[in-house]
Amino acid sequence: MSTYTLVEIQSERLDMQIATPLKSDLVQLNGNREKNIVLDLSQCTYCDSSGLSAILVANRLCKNSGGTCVLCGLQEAVERLITISQLDSVLTIVLNKEKADEYFTQD
Repeated sequence: MSTYTLVEIQSERLDMQIATPLKSDLVQLNGNREKNIVLDLSQCTYCDSSGLSAILVANRLCKNSGGTCVLCGLQEAVERLITISQLDSVLTIVLNKEKADEYFTQD
């Protein structure tokens, strides 16, 4: 049984077109008592402020329900934006889906 929900962003751009429905999906997942979410951004090569906002919504929803949001598969440009925004100290970031799985299965 999985202890988290995997959300794979199937787009190269995490911008307003993707971020708006993503936020709705995240709120719905949280409403269904999903408190641990892995956001796989391995296909995203671009992220703007609305994408960053969606990531922060996921992080806040998970934290507020006693869970964790883990980001994985960050491409260089997306990782740079998170670092420049000084969110790398706030967000839980791992290398890939396997590391995310390990994060939730460690004792």
